[in-house]
Amino acid sequence: MEKMLLLGDEAIAQAAIDAGMSGIYAYPGTPSTEIMEYVQASAEAKSRKIRSLWSANEKTAMETALGMSYAGKRTMVCMKHVGLNVAADAFINAAITGANGGLIVVAADDPSMHSSQNEQDSRFYGKFALIPILEPANQQEAYDMVHEGFQLSEEMRVPVLLRITTRLAHSRTGIARKQVKEQNPLQLPSNLKQFILLPSIARKQYRELLTKQSAFEAAAEKSSFNTFFAHPDSKLGIIACGLAYNYLIENFEQHQVPNPVLKIGQYPVPRDLVNRLYEQCDELLVLEDGYPMLEELLKGMLNKGKRIKGRLDGTLPRDGELSPAIVADALGLGHQRGNEVSSLVKNRPPRLCDGCGHHDAFTALNQALEAYGRGRVFSDIGCYTLSALEPLESINSCVDMGASITMAIGAADAGLIPAVAAIGDSTFTHSGITGLLDAINNQSPITVLILDNSTTGMTGGQTSSAFGKVEDICRGLGVPEEHIIVIKPLRKYHDENVEIIRKELSYNGVSVIIPRRECIQTLNRKLRQKAKEKLMEGNQ
Repeated sequence: MEKMLLLGDEAIAQAAIDAGMSGIYAYPGTPSTEIMEYVQASAEAKSRKIRSLWSANEKTAMETALGMSYAGKRTMVCMKHVGLNVAADAFINAAITGANGGLIVVAADDPSMHSSQNEQDSRFYGKFALIPILEPANQQEAYDMVHEGFQLSEEMRVPVLLRITTRLAHSRTGIARKQVKEQNPLQLPSNLKQFILLPSIARKQYRELLTKQSAFEAAAEKSSFNTFFAHPDSKLGIIACGLAYNYLIENFEQHQVPNPVLKIGQYPVPRDLVNRLYEQCDELLVLEDGYPMLEELLKGMLNKGKRIKGRLDGTLPRDGELSPAIVADALGLGHQRGNEVSSLVKNRPPRLCDGCGHHDAFTALNQALEAYGRGRVFSDIGCYTLSALEPLESINSCVDMGASITMAIGAADAGLIPAVAAIGDSTFTHSGITGLLDAINNQSPITVLILDNSTTGMTGGQTSSAFGKVEDICRGLGVPEEHIIVIKPLRKYHDENVEIIRKELSYNGVSVIIPRRECIQTLNRKLRQKAKEKLMEGNQ
């Protein structure tokens, strides 16, 4: 078998290509972004005519993937954990429609919030939807689980959730590839009413999903991803879920743990294996990267008097990602490996790039708002969120994708006038359009800044769904033509931009200002590519 050195994200992408995937859909979000980027850059994927599309948001990506599954093809949809909130409507209902072609939903969680606004654990969504969950301990398992996941999805006729975390997504190791599979032929469901969730059909489909639960549990009991490692020391038994298994074994020479260990990588929880460990040991320690989901389940399943330790009782921290040092403390080993970062090493806070147009846009906004006072700018998720920090300190909220416009509407309704919304071009088409429609229908006195840098900048420069369309979208929604204004956020236009913003702040209705300037990173990338091409032409 061919060996490749891959990130966890890349291993998932390569596995999907090898496993006969026909299409992949996603919205960029760290730590999941590299899955789609790998497929789009793959000559092998191109030769196999694999469809790879950045969608407007995670919900549309989920629905598009479900459509490909309906047609019998293997498909994957990728998102970060908060993106699963956006896709939840389609995701939960997809468990009831079931799958035709294999359907894998990849959710990349971010414990410790390296680049996210919360720490949610996507395993809860899988449990809520009543579908199988796969959680790899390493990159090779991530690769293997994609193959198994497609097969499991087609055998059980349901979507499968593949849950990964930041460390696995962005660390690299050698991967052994499997034999490449051909793509599925086009084949419609045998029951053409399967995907019609009218109540009478949905009730039947839901009952079928419930009857499959025993099969899901049996598959988990037999799964090679759930492994029991016996040991004669019965004082403490350890359950390690997904990547937490690596944090455990790194504390011991030759990775030999001196305790009985149950490694879990496939859910539903393998009850027989858990009971075997429980009956053998005096107490249990549960290691899971994320919420104490399994720990809570076990305290219900195994309420027989023995202590179950983990995040709930303080043995492990309640928040943040695990590490070998944290696991060592929980085992009473102390910090055996690795050193703490010196207090002399200072973190460098994030900031807008030098030459970023957002800096000039917010500098103008700050001055235009001086007459009204602070505390009236509602923002969103993107590079421009860094304007919350010094020296700009421009914005006053960042809750979820698209919340800037709707929060400004509510604040204006409460009497905070003028209220300002700041949203990026990609975030606008992701989930801001409906908020702007609400503002127009309500005739809200808000000023909306759609910060157009012509890309999805925060996640690496993917093409924005809004590219070349922002003004047309605003006109179509009903923003008056005279209150759709494009400005150039440059220092030489500062005074002019301040006056434009001041004028729109005084308007008693919905106005849209579009500060448009290409992202400095994508611009530099284009210039470097042009210089490289020119040099190659000269050498020829």
